[in-house]
Amino acid sequence: MELVLPLLLVMMLGFMFFSFRKQKKQMNETLQMQENLGVGTKVMTSTGLYGTVVGLGEDTVELEIAPGITTTWVRRAVAKVLTPEELNAPDIESIPEADTTPEVETEKRPEDR
Repeated sequence: MELVLPLLLVMMLGFMFFSFRKQKKQMNETLQMQENLGVGTKVMTSTGLYGTVVGLGEDTVELEIAPGITTTWVRRAVAKVLTPEELNAPDIESIPEADTTPEVETEKRPEDR
């Protein structure tokens, strides 16, 4: 019974150590990705904006978000480089429009007759 508390403390410290280690590794991978950006790379920002890298500064990146429209972002705002599978997602124009006409009930209840 006396060993339960020290064992729990060791388990908690081990869990915290591995959690922090995983977070640090993930942060380093993200920083490495942001440092290795190149012109023409398709990316997504942390706010969900998709764009193509058209210019690079020391701490900034120029993204083309639509043909002829570029915006300047801090490099740290780039969340990920898009994979070919993500780039093959359907365009909004190619998604068929759903029929949004509400259905009207024509059948009457017995008490309405």
